[in-house]
Amino acid sequence: MDFQHLEIDGLVLIVPSRRGDHRGFFSETFRKDDLRAHGVTDDLVQENHVFSAERGVLRGLHFQLPPKAQGKLVRCVGGSILDVAVDIRRGSPTYGRHVAIELSAANWKQLWVPSGFAHGYVTLEAPVEVIYKVTDYWAPDLERGIAWDDPDLAIDWRLAVEPILSEKDQRNPRLSSVVSPFSVFSSFENALGND
Repeated sequence: MDFQHLEIDGLVLIVPSRRGDHRGFFSETFRKDDLRAHGVTDDLVQENHVFSAERGVLRGLHFQLPPKAQGKLVRCVGGSILDVAVDIRRGSPTYGRHVAIELSAANWKQLWVPSGFAHGYVTLEAPVEVIYKVTDYWAPDLERGIAWDDPDLAIDWRLAVEPILSEKDQRNPRLSSVVSPFSVFSSFENALGND
């Protein structure tokens, strides 16, 4: 696997290798030891599989509150998506900034998004299937979101059509009106054992 630490601290782009012949290919898409060696030390406890039938389906921007905050290892196994992670860690020098990466069945890339980020994606070609592993179990009462079209975030979703949104995602607030439960300081204190 090839690991690339991105310009926002904590985000990691992963490209598993594929070995193939006339029959097809073989690929190790998840290795806990390789992830740990590259700084991803969280345990992954649940895997989700999402199908989107149409181009322009936009899911996000989502995060889950502590104590059930989720890191996500995201990959696209059918079609392609633009995957977006927004830093919402108070005190971070990159607070409010985002990274947008195309993930596809063709490029085989994965994105590690730790807790402390809002995450979302839009389907670029359909049909799309996305599989992602998470570091804590789904807790619907702790789900939160940020408006996908928040002008302060200035995300270029590369939309060629009107986005197809859930009712919930149509009502998400702007980042400026969200009190983020995440902080780079609490992460540092937790690492030192000073909860």
